[in-house]
Amino acid sequence: MAKSIVLGFSGGLDTTFCVKHFQDKGYEIHSIIVNTGGFSEEELKNIEAHAYKLGVKTHTSVNAIENYYDRIVKYLIFGNVLKNNTYPLSVSAERLVQALHMAEHAKKLGADAVAHGSTGAGNDQVRFDMILNTVTPGIEIITPIRDLKLSREEEISYLKEKGVDMNFEKAAYSINKGLWGTSVGGKETLSSNGFLPDEAWPTQVTKTETEALKLSFEKGELRAVNDKKFDHPTKAIQYLQQIAGPFGIGRDIHVGDTIIGIKGRVGFEAAAPVIIIKAHHSLEKHVLTKWQLSWKDQIAAFYGNWLHEGQILDPVMRDMEAMMTSAQQHVTGDVFIQLYPYRFQVLGIESPYDLMSAKFGKYGEMNSGWTGEDVRGFSKIFGNQVAIYESVKEAQQDK
Repeated sequence: MAKSIVLGFSGGLDTTFCVKHFQDKGYEIHSIIVNTGGFSEEELKNIEAHAYKLGVKTHTSVNAIENYYDRIVKYLIFGNVLKNNTYPLSVSAERLVQALHMAEHAKKLGADAVAHGSTGAGNDQVRFDMILNTVTPGIEIITPIRDLKLSREEEISYLKEKGVDMNFEKAAYSINKGLWGTSVGGKETLSSNGFLPDEAWPTQVTKTETEALKLSFEKGELRAVNDKKFDHPTKAIQYLQQIAGPFGIGRDIHVGDTIIGIKGRVGFEAAAPVIIIKAHHSLEKHVLTKWQLSWKDQIAAFYGNWLHEGQILDPVMRDMEAMMTSAQQHVTGDVFIQLYPYRFQVLGIESPYDLMSAKFGKYGEMNSGWTGEDVRGFSKIFGNQVAIYESVKEAQQDK
């Protein structure tokens, strides 16, 4: 009886090669594609047809968009996570959900092996391997592209020998689209200097007039855009992307440290993510206390880095998610934004939990909650220990 293998399948050159390679090895192949917001229904149908034409035993398409949000994206918003203060973890986050669904599928089928098309140069190989090792211990992980070290030309030559008919032309720019942003790679990102040209971006700038925007949050989650309500935040995110993407907002290049120790550059466009994070953070600054903000920032920085490095299953992540969720109880209200070509401006917020209430005093003006004598006494007590320290230091210096 042939051994069975679950293959993460995108329909591209590498995973197409993997299908034929595993056929030569005598495997029964079960392909799976996990949609985290980057594929249309038509694209998914074409990928399924391509898989069966190649000869897979079964092909499974998983709609993981809402699961991706519930499992990961929600906490990236709660933590206002931007890797290196720039990147909303667009691709790294979705790879983890894809790996988790692959592992669950392999367990369900009782597969003998699981495979992915990662190369040996980037982060994805580590993310997939770690999750598969954890969720499906004992199941062999096979990675032909990484292990065989084949060139693109060698893969194409092999597939042509096997009679595979597909578009072998390499696009000038590699695109990876998902719910939480789209990565863009090209010749400009292969070196340390150079920005992607306008034509490289998947979403072209077609809006040139300013536009007002209102985002409504409930306990930290985006629930309405311009008073249009949605039954799940993923739909609000996608709707906002349609509005803001054509302004060219959220275009940037991320310079990051890979898990395996090298640096890399990648372009990305993420209009909805960067606007949501900025708006959410603006609302938090009004409704959270100083120390809620401080501790959440520290936890979120670690959370984002550990997530980026594939450690979503570490139990400490559940602990940090619990703290961030607790901090969202009063993060409810509206954020008002003005959109312009290539930029946006947060105008302000309205929230029933706004701590900037006039009845407690106006910053820099009159106060109604304390007297000048109260502040004079507080200042003396608050600085007491430092005053004692300076007094003792001066006494010792005079000896």
